[in-house]
Amino acid sequence: MCEIRSMQASDFDSIMSIQAACYSGDIPESRASLQAKFDASPTTCLVAESNRVVQAYLFALPWLSSAPPSLNASSCELPAHPDCLYLHDLSVVPALRGTGTGKALIQRFFEVQQQYRLPLACLVAVQNSVSYWRRFGFEVVSENPLFSEKLASYGADARFMRRQAELAPVR
Repeated sequence: MCEIRSMQASDFDSIMSIQAACYSGDIPESRASLQAKFDASPTTCLVAESNRVVQAYLFALPWLSSAPPSLNASSCELPAHPDCLYLHDLSVVPALRGTGTGKALIQRFFEVQQQYRLPLACLVAVQNSVSYWRRFGFEVVSENPLFSEKLASYGADARFMRRQAELAPVR
């Protein structure tokens, strides 16, 4: 099983290799774009590693549920008052798919969402992954004209999804 930890800047060579193995077409983002997202919120970005080798990653940002962040943007500025933890990208090396690595990263994502006390988790499902995300409680949201242009940049099959959090009481 992989160990889940916070992402570090030194992980980026591995992250770019994993992304290249997992995505096709227009989906892959530039290193600069992913770096900007990490720089904006390093405490919400995660990796899974085994024997000190990064095997999977998850980029997440405190964001607004009214629109996803732009795909492949060279800069990233967090909103002043986020209402969701946005799961921007989850990728697992193909050899580890089905081993629970992705699930472990998603569980940690939900823990981070709890820590930030954000009521929603949001994502854009790509490459026909809606059924995968439904297993974690995400539901497709009707397309909003305010962000349809941004959603279109994710590909024709992209679907915006969200999940209501069950926030633990503050102690």
